[in-house]
Amino acid sequence: MNATGDECIILGRINGVHGVRGWVKVYSETQPRENILSYRQWLVGKPGNWRTVVVVDGRRQGKNVVAQLEGCNDRDVAATFHGEQIAIRREQLPAPSADEFYWADLVGLTVKNREGVTLGKVDHLLETGANDVLVVHDDDGSERLIPFVQGPFVLEVDLQAGELLVDWDPDF
Repeated sequence: MNATGDECIILGRINGVHGVRGWVKVYSETQPRENILSYRQWLVGKPGNWRTVVVVDGRRQGKNVVAQLEGCNDRDVAATFHGEQIAIRREQLPAPSADEFYWADLVGLTVKNREGVTLGKVDHLLETGANDVLVVHDDDGSERLIPFVQGPFVLEVDLQAGELLVDWDPDF
């Protein structure tokens, strides 16, 4: 998930049509994928150019998710949504528990190690089979991949200060 400048969280995108009755195929970045359907109002479009749509129905379809949007009753109308991003307003998200963070909250944090060396800023995160990975870019354009494992590597996340403290060698 990514935060945008207008306090929206991107959850996925519409990547096709499903059938002839106006359903759309959805690529969801939520875990599990069908959690995107728990939000009954989506913002569809691009950052700065959103329109609100109501999700009438939806379900998991194999590895994908399909949804029917209000007023979208045939394949031609559904096709107009192809390629559009799906977002929600920040306030629609449930509050995370004490040691949980939304990826969108971590993007942009300054990453420092125990010695106070600034390693860069979190550009995005990657999901791997074992754990999530912080992709950190520094001012020189270098990229570091740091496992987002609290305890051994991630020591502290301070959202108020905009910093993330890690146990990581600056030469890695």
